[in-house]
Amino acid sequence: MEWFINILTNPGSIAHLVVLYAIVISLGVKLGKIKFGGVALGVTFVLFMGIVAGHLFNYFGGIDHAEQKATIDFVKELGLILFVYCIGLQVGPGFFATFKKGGVGMNLITVGIVLLNVAVMLGLYFLVFDTSNYNLAMMVGTMYGAITNTPGLGAANTVVADFTSKPGFDWGAGGAVPDLASSYACAYPLGVVGIILATILVRYLCNIKLEKEQEQIRKEQESNPHATPKHLVLRVTNAAVAGRTLQDLHNFLNRQFVVVRCIKDGVMSIPNGETKLEIGMEIHLVCAEDEAEPISVLIGENIEGKTWKDDIDKKQKYVSHRLVITKPEINGKTFGQIHFSTIYGVNVTRVTRNGMDLFADRNLRLQVGDRILVTGTEENVEAVKRAIGSSVKRLDHPNVGAIFFGIMLGILVGQIPLGMGMKLGLAGGPLVVAILIGAFGYRYKINTYTSTSANLMLREVGLLLFLSSVGIQAGAHFWETIMAGGLTYVWTGFLITIIPILIMGVVARKVLKLNYFTLMGLIAGSNTDPPALAFANQTAGNDAPAVGYSTVYPLAMFLRILVAQVVLLAFLS
Repeated sequence: MEWFINILTNPGSIAHLVVLYAIVISLGVKLGKIKFGGVALGVTFVLFMGIVAGHLFNYFGGIDHAEQKATIDFVKELGLILFVYCIGLQVGPGFFATFKKGGVGMNLITVGIVLLNVAVMLGLYFLVFDTSNYNLAMMVGTMYGAITNTPGLGAANTVVADFTSKPGFDWGAGGAVPDLASSYACAYPLGVVGIILATILVRYLCNIKLEKEQEQIRKEQESNPHATPKHLVLRVTNAAVAGRTLQDLHNFLNRQFVVVRCIKDGVMSIPNGETKLEIGMEIHLVCAEDEAEPISVLIGENIEGKTWKDDIDKKQKYVSHRLVITKPEINGKTFGQIHFSTIYGVNVTRVTRNGMDLFADRNLRLQVGDRILVTGTEENVEAVKRAIGSSVKRLDHPNVGAIFFGIMLGILVGQIPLGMGMKLGLAGGPLVVAILIGAFGYRYKINTYTSTSANLMLREVGLLLFLSSVGIQAGAHFWETIMAGGLTYVWTGFLITIIPILIMGVVARKVLKLNYFTLMGLIAGSNTDPPALAFANQTAGNDAPAVGYSTVYPLAMFLRILVAQVVLLAFLS
């Protein structure tokens, strides 16, 4: 058994380090599923497991072993890059679309929350601590624990490492190097609880009644003419369209509609693009409500009192299928351009991209590889399947090469000097490049698709490697951090969590008149906090929280990663 004991106790062995990571990640993921007060910490528990293991690892001299320290640093940075890049690909397609129309106000609220987080953090730093570089960095770690944002912690760590390596730079505090993961871990548990608690407090501060909010959402959905399907039965009377095909009609009108069936001399037929219109022909079509009039005027007589449903077997079977976008021509198109409900007569209730469920908003751009849950008649679902491809064989091979090519570009961009000693770094560079590729890659025929399982695997592995590495490194001195002011990080972190949410939550309600359920999603998205979104979804029972979350999440994630570097560089420089 000497070989086994050697693996467990020899910190100079790579096998020892691999076993350490395996234990930390496997136990951390398992324990992260346990709920405390109905809330689970998820994969973030890997960080706490890493702290425990790091303490033991340090006991055997592993943290001070030069080769192992370099290996842990490499694994940490690689994990962060993988995670951040995959996040960028995930949020990229909807990043710029969120600034349109109503999204502008919601994103301004998010900017306000982010800036207030920084303001509260700096205020507490000057009021509670002596103003040393060490305490500033530790308060940045506290802020990211308070808002439960791990990528921001990674970005801050890269800046700390850069300044530590500068000759002559002094952190203060007796020469100790700040351990951001320790203050992050102190603030994180109350951060998760605080976000949900502040969301509830906004409800009572604004005297909000949940029943009224649900009724408001219902009325808004019913009053949207572009989202409401209109069923028409038209008799062709216009000689100008006689002899024209349905495809010609589509091209001329430049409007979305679908002809369900045609009736000529009592004989019904299922039309296609080559079907020619004839005088006296009855056509049954569906279109958006606000486009019904121009279509009717061009074709002919609207047969009042008769609907296309009169000729449909009421016993049609409704089915739900998950379909995959595989046609390149669909890549980059929005739901509004495809008109699933109004044209194809189906409902798309969910979009899954890279393991994340997205709200099927009409401005959301679809990507190759997106999985959509479609509900409708078998006939209509098959029509959607033909329109989007849904050929899974095309997606059997994940496009991993494109990911690492993008990562290479991201690292290069991250090292470009931006002046005043600033650069995007190993976190910001890959994030910016991934967002740009995700948002505009379709214009240049860049296929960023990787299978959902491949993307999710890369992202989760990256996050787990980063968290476990940070935990292992923080564990060596975590107890000293707790004894030297850990409780201060806990209560200051709690204030950093709730004060910005209370202020901007009331502003969003009173000024923007946001529906409370949408506001709940906005708060969760601004803090990039999935447990808060789960709480919002459970409370609302509708898609409003998902709208708020998906509208602000891209900008929030970008700002969270960037702000860490800006604050540290501005004050430390």
